[in-house]
Amino acid sequence: MKQLNAEFIISAEKLSQCPDFPYPEFPLLGRSNVGKSSFINALCNNKKLAKTSNTPGKTRLINFFNFSDKFMVADLPGYGYAKVSKEAQARWQKYLEEYLLNRKQIKSLIQFIDARHEIQKNDFQMREWVEAYNLPIFTVVTKIDYVPRGKVQKVVADIKKQFSGDVLPFSSENRYYCESTIEYLLNLCQ
Repeated sequence: MKQLNAEFIISAEKLSQCPDFPYPEFPLLGRSNVGKSSFINALCNNKKLAKTSNTPGKTRLINFFNFSDKFMVADLPGYGYAKVSKEAQARWQKYLEEYLLNRKQIKSLIQFIDARHEIQKNDFQMREWVEAYNLPIFTVVTKIDYVPRGKVQKVVADIKKQFSGDVLPFSSENRYYCESTIEYLLNLCQ
């Protein structure tokens, strides 16, 4: 099975602290506990690279990972839940908007949707914001291993009806669709 080596590079709070790498970059957008960190770990087959937690809101910075000098993945704080003050949330939003709108290396945003649930209101709000700025984006449907095999295509088709762009199924648990996702990312980098 195809996989890439990956290493953690740095955490940054805002754009001015982001690393200066020439590689295409993929920021990960999604609600807390949707599986962004697990996605990183599955791509490189290393469950300990990106920290995962059952407690929502643990990611508080932009965490950068280098995948075999082919591309960078930026794990962003999840939206929708965090036990922090309104001031801290407002600061995160300001810094993340600055990063998403001005980071030259961004090739495409990746929005994560949990296959077990309907698309949430804050998922729609995030997509509307991204589309208002005409930013490139595609969707990864996580936790697809919870969906019976015969219903995977229906789940993907339902999300495609609601969100524009490509929709990729993904399971970090058993690494289903991992190889096709790596190929997809590498093709975007060309």
